[in-house]
Order: sequence, then structure tokens, then C-alpha cells
Amino acid sequence: MVSSGIDIFEKCLPQRFYGLKAGLLIHPASVNKKLIHTKDILLESKKIKVTAFFGPQHGIFGNTQDNMVEWEGFIDRATGLPVYSLYGKTRKPAPEMLNNVDVFIIDLQDVGTRYYTFIWTMALCMKACEERGIPVIVLDRVNPIGGHLIEGPVLKNEFSSFVGLHPLPVRHGMTIGEIALYFKDKFYQNLDLKVISLKGWRRFQWFDHTGLLWVMPSPNMPALETATVYPGMCLIEGTILSEGRGTTRPFEIFGAPFIEPEKLVRRLRDFRLKGVFFRPLYFTPTFNKFSGELCGGAQIHVTDREKFKPFKTTVAILLALRDLYPDINLWRNPPYEYEFKKLPFDILAGSDRLRKEIEQGRTLKDIESWWNSEVLAFEKIRNRYLLYD
Repeated sequence: MVSSGIDIFEKCLPQRFYGLKAGLLIHPASVNKKLIHTKDILLESKKIKVTAFFGPQHGIFGNTQDNMVEWEGFIDRATGLPVYSLYGKTRKPAPEMLNNVDVFIIDLQDVGTRYYTFIWTMALCMKACEERGIPVIVLDRVNPIGGHLIEGPVLKNEFSSFVGLHPLPVRHGMTIGEIALYFKDKFYQNLDLKVISLKGWRRFQWFDHTGLLWVMPSPNMPALETATVYPGMCLIEGTILSEGRGTTRPFEIFGAPFIEPEKLVRRLRDFRLKGVFFRPLYFTPTFNKFSGELCGGAQIHVTDREKFKPFKTTVAILLALRDLYPDINLWRNPPYEYEFKKLPFDILAGSDRLRKEIEQGRTLKDIESWWNSEVLAFEKIRNRYLLYD
């Protein structure tokens, strides 16, 4: 079984941190291999003293179900300690939040995709700690969709947002600890950073090969199957289509009231995509887009996850819909994730190039070729920070 950073924290914590007052950034999936929460583990630690908790989007307990729902900080009833929200009035810790913190500990389960906001909460905490001279410890966790597969465009700096502050491909193939090393080297060079590495994990391993149990890192990430399609299907958030929020299979299901499922699926089969089967269906979301309305669409069934390309698959879906419904404007208007001017789809894609080429009806092969070139260029950077074979 793989050991996460929290499993070996007591054994691997450098002595220079002993006795320090610690701020702790956590969420529901911050658990050890026995499913004991990091909050409880570190409160019992004899080596550090927890003085404050910090929570990302959806909170430390996952209490905000829908997307882009802010939450406010509070006092933890069990300990009397402050719980600070980093998805409300601020996304970067304010100076007063760090007044009683000597070391900042981060334990977040990422899902291997650039738009998942937890790595950007980590980045802003790194920045705040660099400014205050506070060391950061990242407890590493596995990339659940493998550390060997990379796909999608690399973010352009002018499209920086809370779904992408720094250049990364959409599917980055890195652990959160490796990303922290990259961020430190490139953007927060004066930060004192320590990564407590995984034990027993290999890059090609998916989450269900680790012996660890899945805990939802956010309310709409219920299973590994969700994370598998998410590098592509989160793009649907930037469109008028439902990405399946408000159903029991978010991101695996998509659609809209105007879509004829069988017609769409026939068109999608023309792309001959590998490792995936589209099943036509109807569904009625209970919240988010088209709440209470009957939608036509499809469910994505991944038949070979090593061959399946989630980003390419979603671009094929959008090209198919453009062909079938040319009069429909697919693009959602801002605001989205604290961006009020740029189109949501563009900040998710990392530039406006993908949207424009979909509108132009470029072939899927031509579109994929340029993001593959970007991935190859980024791999040379990425390789410097990889911790695992």
C-alpha cells in the first residue's frame, strides 16, 4: 500500500520544525490510509502545535455542494481554533490570518487537472508565506489519474485566473508535492519549502492501484471515474451545456434541452475516439444549469483509460455540437471563478485559441497537434521536479 505524506509525517518531519505553531490547509480528503483525518492526527502530534485551520473551495468539511459558492470562516467547535476561508473574501491568506503561525502545512488531494482550484489555493498560500518568511510543508499525495499521462494546452500568462495562475498543461501528470517544487523554483524562490514525499507510489499507478480508499476531495468528485474524465469535461463549465452537476454522475454526463441524444452520439462516433463509448441519455439536473429541466445528451463510458484522452474527447464533443447546432452560441458569459471579463471557456482552456478554432471548424487532428507541441515543450520543465519513477 502507498503511504501518503500524512502517514509518515511524524517520522519524516525535520527537527527544525519541532514545537512550532502550525497553520493547516485541509479538506475532506485529507486523511491517512486508515481514513483518520489530518486535522485529528496533527492535533495529537507531539511535534507541532496546530493553531489555525485553513480551507479551500468547498471548505474543510466539503460543506458547499455547488460550484463557486463562497463560505465564511468560523471557530471550530471541537478545538476553539479559527477556521479561515480561502474561498470567500480572500483566496490568499491575509496577514492577520498568519499572526499565530510559525509553519504552514498543506495536505490536499488534487485530481491531476490544472483547473481544479486546490493547487491554486496552495500557490497563494506559498506566496503569502514567502512574504511573511513562514516555511511551508506539503504532505504529498498521489495523482489519482496517474503521473505518466499529460494532455492539453499549456496556460498562457495573459489568461491567468483562479483556475490557472501559472503555466501547466491541463492534465499535468504531477503530484501536488511536485507542483509545489515547480512553483517554488519558478515563482516563489525565497520560500522555505519542504515536501514530505509519498512512499511506494510509481508514476504509472492510478488511485485504485494504491490500496488507498477514495474520499471525495470535493462534492462533485465522487469517484475515480469522475476524475478520469474531468481533465476534459470540466471545459463544459465554460459553455452553456450542463456538465452533469445536479446528477449522480457529474462530468461523466453532459447535455442540454436542445440536444437530440442519438443524433449527437452518431456524430461523435465519426471521430473514432479511443478508449471511450458514448451512450445517449436524458437527465434532469437537480441544481446548477437547467435545474429541473429535461436535458438530452450522453454519458461517457471509459473503456480503456490508458488510451482515453479526456481533453481531446471533450473538444470532439464541442466540434460535434457546433456541426449539429450551428446557430447555438455555446460559450458561457463571465463572471466565472473571480474572472469578470474573459470568457470562462478561455480561462479554462488557457487561451482563446481553442475556442476560436472550434468556431472555425478546424479538424480535431489539427487542433490536437498544437497542444501536443505545447505538452512536449513543458515536459522538459516538468521533468526537473519529478520525485517518483
